[in-house]
Amino acid sequence: MDMDPDDVFRDDDDDPDNDPLQERQWSKELVVFLVDASPKMFNTTCPGDDQENASHFHVAVSCIAQSLKVQIINRPYDEVAICFFNTREKKNLQDLSGVYVFNVAEREYMDSLTACFIKEFDRVEESFSKVIGSEYGIVPGSRDNSLYNAIWAAQALLRKGSAKTADKRILLLTNEDDPFGSIKGVTKLDMTRTTLQRAKDAQDLGITIELLPLSSPNEEFNVSLFYADLIGLDGDELAQFMPLAGERFEDMNKQLRKRMFKKRRVRRISFEIPGGLSIELNTYALIRPTVPGKVTWLDSVTNLPLKTERSFICADTGAIVKEATKRFQTYKNEDVTFTVEELSEIKRVSTGNLRLLGFKPLSCLKDYHNLKPPLFVCPSDEEVMGSTCIFIALHRSMIRLQRFAVAFYGSSSRPQLVGLIAQEEVIDGGGQIEPPGMHMIYLPYSDDIRPIDLLQLHADTSGVPVATDDQIQKAAALVKRVDLKDFSVCQFSNPALQSHYALVQAMALDEDEMPEIVDETLPDEEGMARPGIAKALEEFKINVYGENGDEEDEKANKTGKKRKQVTEEAINKGAYYDWGKLADDGKLKDLTVQELKYYLTANKLTVAGKKEFLINRILTHMGK
Repeated sequence: MDMDPDDVFRDDDDDPDNDPLQERQWSKELVVFLVDASPKMFNTTCPGDDQENASHFHVAVSCIAQSLKVQIINRPYDEVAICFFNTREKKNLQDLSGVYVFNVAEREYMDSLTACFIKEFDRVEESFSKVIGSEYGIVPGSRDNSLYNAIWAAQALLRKGSAKTADKRILLLTNEDDPFGSIKGVTKLDMTRTTLQRAKDAQDLGITIELLPLSSPNEEFNVSLFYADLIGLDGDELAQFMPLAGERFEDMNKQLRKRMFKKRRVRRISFEIPGGLSIELNTYALIRPTVPGKVTWLDSVTNLPLKTERSFICADTGAIVKEATKRFQTYKNEDVTFTVEELSEIKRVSTGNLRLLGFKPLSCLKDYHNLKPPLFVCPSDEEVMGSTCIFIALHRSMIRLQRFAVAFYGSSSRPQLVGLIAQEEVIDGGGQIEPPGMHMIYLPYSDDIRPIDLLQLHADTSGVPVATDDQIQKAAALVKRVDLKDFSVCQFSNPALQSHYALVQAMALDEDEMPEIVDETLPDEEGMARPGIAKALEEFKINVYGENGDEEDEKANKTGKKRKQVTEEAINKGAYYDWGKLADDGKLKDLTVQELKYYLTANKLTVAGKKEFLINRILTHMGK
């Protein structure tokens, strides 16, 4: 099999295993939304987004719908189930009364999100009373406990996957702070005990239960009546729960369409130290570039993802070649053959482990040595006991001696030198600001750094304006005025990505209008108009551009408009000439200087010089 010489030893850029930031299936999240559907949820109203009263059930469903639309962008691998309890109808795996698991055709109860599922859930309120129905599941004289059944059904849905490979959560939305308030005596104690035990059993299996309470305008949700015991709140946590729950509920409603990455382990690697030592490290990605999702090719009929397959066909017989093919590279008029295994072994430069090479002073490390977002590494004793002790000893020595470690790391096709920089723990106000560990930065190769002789580049400084001390002071005052306190790039969303995801959502859900996108990168005109900023800006303009700066701006605008009009006129008049034919026939010299300037102006070329220079300039632009 002949090969492209440039392709023999190419990097496997399309190999997903080579991407250390790839979203792993084992890091996904499984979430069950438990929504109370009792009549009280429909009767109690509160101000909605449009300032009109809305039922708590509408608020809960709207919040979940918005969360699903964001989650399908944020975490497409996560799986979701929606379960209503206190319902008239029942639909669940255990056939428990008062519990209805919402789903659509061709989708499991617990599965990844689809556009069809989100579209149907958006319309769930319209047919809820007819198809599902609402009723109190816990009434006097009845032993039915729909909350107990709901937690049991949610626990069954979360049996999928292991607690070690997936985060499992139950989100409970209700406005009933005392679900057993209407029950008296021993029956109430028994139902409370069994429900709390069911919740504890779920938590023992690694399932986290979270409560999103819905308070009435005149009555706040009292979490201490029952749910504090169910989710395990006490002390300061109990006092701070309601304010934090309100903020979280608000965040779910106002989430941005952006790629969000959970603080989960990227991968586990071995750190090989000379002398036969090897410890285990976990790597975490603190910062990742946000880009649109990968393009997925779909079948035009079934709309299912397509799987790419490659087959080799014999050129002589047309039969499919099943055995491994050989490849060759021509060298000195002779074909050198390789098997697939030999090529793979030749390209195997690294085993994927981290191998320590030595140490260098921190002063040798420059800012421009960091090629891409680094990884953060911490020790782990899951498989190699003693990794934490060795890592701590190495970490302390590097900090004490002001050294960073140089190591060899990378996949089989992309070997890389990396630097390990120790970071001390930072605690402020009783909380951890920076965790202890090491940052693994990717170091450049020698030809990645191209020195530029700045002295030669800017040797001639004559004619370059230099700011005066007064101008520098005015500029500093202006910058101080517009300085953003505690600024972070995370405060602003990418408007291009926002528009992309909004368009995808509108197409996938067949929405008539695209959601409104707010460009947060545009200047804050209202903020810039504040008296303090306006005064500092005016003083800066006067000091730099003089008193007549505004008049010069107007003149420049007029000049720009005039130049645009001249260019448009030249384009219109130049369209009547066949410039290519005139150049081929040698008839450009028959045109007037003004006619030649039509071409030059339309193509934004210099119009200065004699006629012969204009003709040469046109011919050069045409490539003749």
